[in-house]
Amino acid sequence: MTLTKDLYQKLWNSADILRSNMDASEYKSYLLGLIFYKYLSDKQLEYVGELMEVEDLSLESLQDVYEETYDSEDGEELVYELNVRFSYVIKPAYTYTKFIEEIDDKSFELEHLDQGFRDIEQASKDFENMFEDVDLYSKRLGSSLQRQNETISKVMKEIASLDLSLYSGDVLGDVYEYMIGQFATESGKKAGEFYTPQQVSSLMAKIAMDGKEDIKGFTVYDPTMGFRVIIVIEANSYVNTRSSRLLPKFKTQKINSWCAA
Repeated sequence: MTLTKDLYQKLWNSADILRSNMDASEYKSYLLGLIFYKYLSDKQLEYVGELMEVEDLSLESLQDVYEETYDSEDGEELVYELNVRFSYVIKPAYTYTKFIEEIDDKSFELEHLDQGFRDIEQASKDFENMFEDVDLYSKRLGSSLQRQNETISKVMKEIASLDLSLYSGDVLGDVYEYMIGQFATESGKKAGEFYTPQQVSSLMAKIAMDGKEDIKGFTVYDPTMGFRVIIVIEANSYVNTRSSRLLPKFKTQKINSWCAA
């Protein structure tokens, strides 16, 4: 619960950095993209610690272990294990933790983050175009490359203290739902997205699933379910069959303003 509250507070603070130059329909893409990248990075470092049987599980210590092992004779085997586990590998130079080090010592460049995005997108079809809505060189971030760099760095620093590997819930889903809940009117202006409170979704799911908890193989169709596919999430949770796939909500198939899960 504490991590969730911290996450929401960091999102609000990050939105403050961006909202003066863009509306919520735009800056939520940056926040979702950066949160997701940090989640992938943190989970990978956590697994590195597990593989190497590290006692100090702080992200900074895990980063040191990752860099050392990556450049050692065990590096190839480590990369193989990461690929098997995640279907992607974030190189030591492109982890979120490394970027924060660079931001602190003033050596961070947007190209580093952009390369990290590209590496993940090219790692698997599941990740294809994952970060296409995150325009790191948008003039809305600043009139010059230096200004754009400074803006993104501020946002990254704001969420840097969160260790998302410890997050037990659905990070992206919770982030998206929180943002739509907080900025529903503004977010819906351009994207055509509408916010359904979770309590309503939960009630709808229970009604739809009543007496069907043990039925296997049936589907639910709702052309108005929206990006988060809340009714499906709630239904899955209700019968304890929630998917454990890495990208259950972020990679949905959008057809016009509809969404197929």
